[in-house]
Amino acid sequence: MSEADRRVCVVGDSFVAGVGDPEHRGWVGRLVVHPHWDGNPLTAYNLGVRRDTSEDVWRRLPAETAARYASGCDNRLVASFGVNDTTQIDGVDRVDAARSVANLRRVAGHAAAVAVPLLVVGPPPVAEAGQNERIAALDSAFRAVAANCGFPYVGVLAALLADPVWMREVRFGDGAHPGADGYGRLAELVQPAWRSWLGQAP
Repeated sequence: MSEADRRVCVVGDSFVAGVGDPEHRGWVGRLVVHPHWDGNPLTAYNLGVRRDTSEDVWRRLPAETAARYASGCDNRLVASFGVNDTTQIDGVDRVDAARSVANLRRVAGHAAAVAVPLLVVGPPPVAEAGQNERIAALDSAFRAVAANCGFPYVGVLAALLADPVWMREVRFGDGAHPGADGYGRLAELVQPAWRSWLGQAP
């Protein structure tokens, strides 16, 4: 492993991509600057795609990450998805909860198979109360998968629901995505686990 070549793929949905942030950094961009400040730089690949469900993420993850990893490097994976799974079309979730859980298990299984450390960030809240209830159920199920599979999981739903900055920006935005300050709050929630995870040997 080369400590000078640490590669982190961050795969997920529009929240990973930072949609709504006028600074175009999102929570991922705010997190990845910290290792550089600490003198431990990394190469981060933002693989967030707007409207992606867990099905979409799982389908593209193996090829997209393999193209960015290199033998002998500290290769790592961050995954975050779920909100789009709970979006309803004609009263039906785009991806049912059982399938969402299965997709997270697939992601975890793939990471283990290629010996890449995994960190998962849970889905954040949106402006619609009914959808937030579905997100909360999925968040709990995802947390159980993490406990069973042994990878770190950062739940952000409850804290962001109680965060006036996040919720205000979401409501005055498109109903789902915050602005710069909201993404800053999300990054702050993920940062402790992120630092600990990066400090662990692969």
